[in-house]
This record gives sequence, structure tokens and C-alpha cells, in this order.
Amino acid sequence: MTRRPNELRPIKVKRRYTRTSPGSVLYQSGNTTVLCTASVQADVPPWLAGKGKGWITAEYNMLPNSTSPRKRRERDGKVDGRTTEIQRLIARSLRAVADLAALGERLVTVDCDVLEADGGTRTASITGGFIALVEAIRSIQKELPDPSKFPLRDSVAAISVGMVNGQPTLDLDYEQDFAAAVDMNVVMTGGGRFVEIQGTGEEATFSDDDLDALLKLARRGIKDLTAVQKDALGKQWPF
Repeated sequence: MTRRPNELRPIKVKRRYTRTSPGSVLYQSGNTTVLCTASVQADVPPWLAGKGKGWITAEYNMLPNSTSPRKRRERDGKVDGRTTEIQRLIARSLRAVADLAALGERLVTVDCDVLEADGGTRTASITGGFIALVEAIRSIQKELPDPSKFPLRDSVAAISVGMVNGQPTLDLDYEQDFAAAVDMNVVMTGGGRFVEIQGTGEEATFSDDDLDALLKLARRGIKDLTAVQKDALGKQWPF
């Protein structure tokens, strides 16, 4: 079935995918599959010690056979520039909606491991990572400085948009991303505020009207993704 330019790829969310992590989500967007897990430690980075605030960080990894040809593993703490950029984006996006003081002196690490890549791995990691983050915080909520104050102010999700054959297109898969004259990743809160916009022309330029059309499409996509997150979390939805 052909997907319309303003449609998301089919999404599947499976919570509690692993037993050992308090937050664990298998997130599928079309043929892109990411395992998002969140863990909590009762300490913080040294530069935050004693300040009464927590921290949220993220790690991102593509498994060797998530792409073809096989991607070599990143070992001994050595990660390439793309990996570093993506995991920083994931962490920034999650912290943007967090009340770190309400978290207390705890470190939450969200790990995003790409099992299969067909475009949109960073946006899927943010959207699925948020679900895992909520699960992990729920698991320690009674231990928070004020258990009645949930340390997330809003939800956050991300989506890609682009100009493909002159048409604003939502949620690009690999082939669409490769063909796009302009591509953009948009991170937004459930309340409709922007967190980050990453956009570029690929040997092309774009106008104010193009930008407006892409952001309008992204906003629609984020609204639909927020509904997916809310449905997946059910009674654990905090807003």
C-alpha cells in the first residue's frame, strides 16, 4: 500500500521488552526498529554532585546488521562523529522537558540500539526513548524528593520531513531521505513547542513557504506521535 506524503509510517510499540531494565521499549516505525532502554543510578556526574539535581544522558548505537553492508562495531569507547551527534541530540531532547531538580541526584541513561535501519533512526530513538524514560522514572517515583511532582513537564517526540520530488513529505524512509532535495529533523513537545530543528538543502535551497510547509507537516506528525506515546503508556501517561 502506497503511503501518502502526509502519513506516518506504521508504528508498533512493545513495552517491557527486556526484564532487566525499568524502562524498555521496542519501537518500530516502518522498517526502522530501535530498542530503547532506560536505567537509573543513584548518583550523578561529578560536576553535579551535591547540587540537588539529576541528569539525563543517552547513548546511541547501530548494530552491525542494522544496515547493509554490515556496519563495524564501535569499540573501546571510540564512536564516530555521527554517533556522538545523535546521542547528544537524544539527550538534549529528553532534558528539554525534564525538571532535573525534581529528579533528585540521580542519573538516568537512555540507551537506543538500532536493530534495523530504514531512515529516521534518531527520531525514532527520541520518540521511543521518551516512553522508556517515563517507565524508568515511574519505577522510582516513590523515592523522588517529592513523589507528587513528576520530573517531566511535557512529552517530547521527533519526526523527519523533507522535500521529495517537490512535495513536502513526512517521516522519510531511507529511499525518500536519499532522494530528498531538503531534509529536516524536528523535535517538539506534546504541547507544541519546538526543541530542535535540523534542516539542510542537499545541493538545493528552500524558501520561506517550503519551510512553513515542512514545519506544518512536522507539527501534524508530532501530534500523531504524541497520541502513540500516550496510548502506549496508558495509565502511566503523566500529563
